[in-house]
Amino acid sequence: MSITGALSNALSGLNAVSRAAEVTSANLANALTEGYGARSLSLSSQTVSGSGGVKVNGISRDVDQALLAQRREAAAQNAGSESRTAHLEALEGLIGTPDESASLAGRIAEFEATLITAASQPESTLRLEQVARAAGDVTQSFKDISSGIQEMRGEADSTINSMVERMNDLLTEVENLNVSIISAKSRGQSTAGYEDARQQMIDEISVMVPVRQMPRDHGAVALVSEGGAILLDGSAQELVFEPTRFVGVYQDMENGALSGITLGNGQEVWSSARQMLSGGALAAEFAIRDESTANAQAQLDGLARDLVERFQDSGVDPTLASGAPGLFTDAGAAFDASDETGLAARISLNALIDPDAGGEVWRLRDGLGAASVGTTGDGTLLQSLGAALAANLVPSSAALSGRGGSLHDLATQVVSAVSADRLASEQTLSFHVGQLEELQAQELANGVDSDRELQNLLLIEQSYAANARVIETIDEMMTTLMRL
Repeated sequence: MSITGALSNALSGLNAVSRAAEVTSANLANALTEGYGARSLSLSSQTVSGSGGVKVNGISRDVDQALLAQRREAAAQNAGSESRTAHLEALEGLIGTPDESASLAGRIAEFEATLITAASQPESTLRLEQVARAAGDVTQSFKDISSGIQEMRGEADSTINSMVERMNDLLTEVENLNVSIISAKSRGQSTAGYEDARQQMIDEISVMVPVRQMPRDHGAVALVSEGGAILLDGSAQELVFEPTRFVGVYQDMENGALSGITLGNGQEVWSSARQMLSGGALAAEFAIRDESTANAQAQLDGLARDLVERFQDSGVDPTLASGAPGLFTDAGAAFDASDETGLAARISLNALIDPDAGGEVWRLRDGLGAASVGTTGDGTLLQSLGAALAANLVPSSAALSGRGGSLHDLATQVVSAVSADRLASEQTLSFHVGQLEELQAQELANGVDSDRELQNLLLIEQSYAANARVIETIDEMMTTLMRL
């Protein structure tokens, strides 16, 4: 080998060692950086004009794509479980547990207790006023819970809008990074940094909507949801969602009052008939807005109906005229069985006995249709009202379970169902948290191995010394030759 060939070999070795040191130092510095893919230097031998040496082919990014896909799916499931669990906790707190005096069941129990005490001393105006106040508290509790449920639906709608806006931003950024990666590859530059940034953005997208990452030419990728919606392939699709300023009881996607999601090309990807973006946090918010809160409202309306119908019976109050409202009304009128939806927000105490509306509490004792004050010591009607409240009746509403019970029993069944759902959701969340943590640990284990990188530094040092020694020897040889 000529002196020139030996010098060329040594210089190519120093260049390769320099790049290797750069890669190793970057790996060590980012060993715990989320989304960082471990780099490795790709080398090969080269032959130029008969001389040997080492050629740096480039820097490759080492990522286990199968593990990455599993971790993304687990992160999406975890985010969805977190949203559902938080919602059910809030819903349980809104309705309240039976042991809480301010809960719906607690208000009903208090109303029942005041009827019993008033029946034992029907001539007491104070006790009749207590009955009226307790009945008013029950109606207010229904209204407060109904209002809280609709607020939850509105918050979910707002969250969906925020997620859609963020998804559009991220998809655009991934599209731009695809272009940068293609451009860098065409110039022979490393794309590892661009790929790190792209992975982090796709990770964030996957939390909201699980996506499959599909390779395309020159390092670009396409993104397709698990439900088959093409979100990015060459260019990013825009997700279109129309937020609602106020969400009411009668609004849903089926009647067009609440928005689903369509793509910029007009494809419907989320509606009452099609869910192509399921599995993540976005789908969980849709479930909260359109399913769990709607079911809770329906059950609440069913309870309100049961309460109204128990006291709208002339068998309970013989003074009631046909078609007249009973102790509890639908916004002041008699309840129509065909108009159950939203009843919890409309239920009110009959103005005839409501002191705040100018009513007279003696009608609780003598009857809503009584023309004048009757026998003050007669507690028969109060006893009848108490018996109607405690009667073991099968509810008329299809939203309730169909099992019979007193109104208090039915209210307890509703909150118990919510509590059971919350406990099941917490268990699911616990599983998803453990699954995600395990996959994240595996991903870190497959990432930068600091021990191996430190060993590489020793090898780099030795290689540097060897190549430097060759150059030093060549320099000595050239010096000797020049002196001859």
